[in-house]
Formats: sequence, structure tokens, C-alpha cells
Amino acid sequence: MTQPARTFRLFDTMSRQVVDFAPADGQVVRFYSCGPTVYNPAHLGNFRTFLFNDLLRRSVQLRGWSVFQVQNLTDVDDKIIKRADEQGKTIREVTEPVSEVFFADRDYLRIQPAESYPKATDYIPQMIALVERLIARGVAYVADDKSVYFAIDRFEGYGRLSRLDRREVRAGARVSQDEYSKENAQDFALWKSAKPEDERVEAAWDSPWGLGRPGWHLECSAMAIDLIGETLDLHTGGIDLVFPHHEDEIAQSEAATGQPFARCWCHGAFLLTDGAKMAKRLGNTATVKGLREGGFSAAALRHFVFNTHYRKELNLSDEALDHSSEAVRRIGDFAERLEGAKAGTSELAVAANEGMKAFEAALFDDLNAPEAMAALFTFLKSANRELDRGGDYVEGLKAARATFARMMGVLDLVPDRTVEDAELVAYVEERLAARKVARGARNFAESDRIRDELVARGVQIEDTAQGTKWKVG
Repeated sequence: MTQPARTFRLFDTMSRQVVDFAPADGQVVRFYSCGPTVYNPAHLGNFRTFLFNDLLRRSVQLRGWSVFQVQNLTDVDDKIIKRADEQGKTIREVTEPVSEVFFADRDYLRIQPAESYPKATDYIPQMIALVERLIARGVAYVADDKSVYFAIDRFEGYGRLSRLDRREVRAGARVSQDEYSKENAQDFALWKSAKPEDERVEAAWDSPWGLGRPGWHLECSAMAIDLIGETLDLHTGGIDLVFPHHEDEIAQSEAATGQPFARCWCHGAFLLTDGAKMAKRLGNTATVKGLREGGFSAAALRHFVFNTHYRKELNLSDEALDHSSEAVRRIGDFAERLEGAKAGTSELAVAANEGMKAFEAALFDDLNAPEAMAALFTFLKSANRELDRGGDYVEGLKAARATFARMMGVLDLVPDRTVEDAELVAYVEERLAARKVARGARNFAESDRIRDELVARGVQIEDTAQGTKWKVG
């Protein structure tokens, strides 16, 4: 008997409602997700958004659809130009090493690669063509200095994504800080006339309006339309991009094509890392590199991020990461037990089927990862109980393995024992060295703090005449 189609729902920022979602062609979800600006390594706040995208694409695949995801790399903008000019480099010399770090961090965090990673500088002709269309349609104009601006007063729908009254749109938003002549202080730059520093760092291109460079918003519209089409199934990003970035993308795209730019808009909330809420062991800049040096695994960060709904703010703390480290250890232990088991019980098959239904129901209801993880741990508890009972029902074990594999195919929380163990050893040795220094300086408060830190990570230490020994557990 054919299974009924399962409804997949997402919160659409445009309508402010959780809506039924499906790809336009019923088969492939074509979506665009805003990627990093590659002048500094992406921080964990950025990667919370990228992990949200990963959860989305894996859940879509679990639903049975294919994915075509485009994630851009912004490799020309004000910050990149400023950095390159200060260092006497070209923009490419600044952005290429940072791009490599991004891809390494992506792989470490087990984020599935997008199908396309276009660089803005590779799509200058498409951007110029888009600006020409907007000028021809009368919604863009060339200023006195040969910069080109989008006239928001000539686009009736401006502000509907962010629900801002255009009279309240403040001059000074990221793209309105330009010191160029404009008809309206609220108009945003499509094409910026080149300045001397742009030419020095090789961030200037020939155009019908003279030497210049693209505006930030223009880049995403041109790449999305070229690679996906005039109407996307879905556009994602962090909540901070709703205005002005995504609002301006909609305006320039729809004014040029006359078509809706995206059928659904989905945004993730912030990761908070300010002041006392900062994870102390990650230092002042929470990066993937800091995560690894702090002794936290990729699996632990994935658990930490997915333990909070993507539309709720998430506070980064040592305590939360420690909790996630312990949770993924339990998952790893179960994975090893399941692999070594010979058979199960009929009740194990029931637990697997019920667990999978609850897991899918959670994810297909606006990517409710916390509920999905609750279903995972309920399944783990039931499965461990049935494995304790023994039994010779091979089909029960097969069902449990299949369910666990499908759950991990989305959440991907099983620690890599080899990698995790090596990183744990490095972390413990570094902490013990710091403790030895503290004890040598008779700073016993610091020594005790480090001991407590290790204990919180499940590491027991013992001071002996031969030195400090340690073990896990």
C-alpha cells in the first residue's frame, strides 16, 4: 500500500507563519543560503546558521526530496577592500586563505557541502547585466559620480519581508553608508564607482558606467538567478540578514524579473557569546579553531546547536558544551553496542518504528531538532533496555540499526573515536601542564579550578609521586 505523503512545514519569514512547504517541481528543493564574507574566519555564530542549513538539507533529504543548494562566498566588499589595502595585498590574496579555512571548518563540523559555492568576483558580468535591466525598467538610476542606485520609492513592495514602513528605513544601514550622491538617502547601491583603494587592491571592473564594483546585495541576486532561476524554492540566512540584505535582494530581483524571488524565506536566530555568556575556554573569539583547542568535538557542537530550535536564540557556555559532550559520548557508546549486537527482540523493532515516526514528525514540523533529539534518546533508552534482555530476533536488531542510521543521517552525532580521543589527550595534557604551573606558583585556587574543569569533562586525575595520572570516567 502506498504511504501517504508526509507534510513538511517551515516558518516563512514573509508571512510570519508556519506553512506547508514542498519544492515547486515536487522533486528538488532549490535553495540559496547566504554564505560567509571571507575576510576573517567564520565564527561560531556564523556556523550556527550554516548548521541550520545543514539540518534543513538533511531533513529535506529524509523527506525524500533531492537538494540543489547554492551558498555564495562574498569575496569583495568594503571590509575586504579595507583589509587588503591595509596589508598591501589584492582582495584575492586576502580572501583565498580565509575561504580555505571556511571549507576546512565546514568539513570538520560535518556540514554537507552545497552543490555550488560561487564567488562574487566570478559573476561580475551577470551583476552588470542585472543592473542594466533595472535601469531599463526605470527602478535604478546613475548618480553624478557614475554609481548606480536602486530607487526604493519606485518598487511598491519594498519593506514587506522586514515589515518596515519605508518612511522608517534609516539611512546608514550597511549599504547606505556610501558617500555617494543619491536621490534618496534610503536608496541602496547596486554598483559603486571605483575609489583609488578599489583599484589598488584589484577590486574594480569595467562597466557601462565606468570603473566600479558591485554592491553587496546585488551579488546574491545575480548568483541566485544565474544558478537557480528567477524564483527559488527557498532562501535562508541568519535573522540579521532580513533587513537590509534580503529586503534589497527581493527588490532588485523582482523589479528585474517580474517574478517572486523566493517561495519561502527561512531565517535562523543568533548565537549569543557576549560578556559573561561567553564560553570561557573558547576565548574572546569563538571559532571552530577555538572549539578544537578547547577540547570540544564537532559532534558536541552539533548536539549543542540542535538542542535549541533554530528560531530561538542560543547561549554559548562551557556548561552547555560539557553537557553536549556527555550526550554524544552516550550516543557513541550506543553506536558501538548496536554494531556489536547479534540479535534483539520484537519489542526492539517496535521501539525503532515508534522512534522513527516521532523523529520524522518533529523534523518535518519546522525542523524541531530538540524534539527530534528527544525522540532519539527515548529510542536509545528503549533499545538499551531491549538489548539488555537479549533475544534472538534478528529483524528487531535490523530495524534498530536502520532507525539509528537514519537519525544519524540527519543529526550526525556519533563521535569519531579516533579523532575525539586524540583531541581529548591534547586537551587534557594542556590543562595538566597549566595546572602544574599554577601549583608551582602556589596558586591553588587556579589549580583547583582546572581540576574541576577536567572533572566536568569526565576526566579523573590523581597526583602521585611519579606525577599526575588521569583517566576518563
